[in-house]
Amino acid sequence: MLAISSDILNEIVQKCKAAAPREACGLLFGADGVISTWTETANVAADPLRHFEIDPAALIAALRAERHRGPRLLGYWHSHPSGDAAPSATDAAMAAPDGKLWLIVGGGAITAWRAVENGAAHGRFAPVEIVVG
Repeated sequence: MLAISSDILNEIVQKCKAAAPREACGLLFGADGVISTWTETANVAADPLRHFEIDPAALIAALRAERHRGPRLLGYWHSHPSGDAAPSATDAAMAAPDGKLWLIVGGGAITAWRAVENGAAHGRFAPVEIVVG
């Protein structure tokens, strides 16, 4: 289960709308399955109209901050501006089975997934229930 505030979800959705037709992306922070904050990062993919790649500098900075008692990186978010909110085969190919959350915005929906071995979606993602507070 993933708990997230309606304010955070609305802010992420607005960033996705503003980025369209490009895919938007960013990082999710929190603890114990609760997203407490988030950031938008640059999409540095070669083709941001069809793919996303989180800016490596932003990801490294977040991991470095986490090691120094900063906010814990729980996962990632991105948009599918021309698709639905299910993970794509490309998402699965990019995802390490590290247990991180993947929040996907697309087709008027928001879904959450955990990157795992042998997941139900493309062999990589297990669905996660979202509880909006």
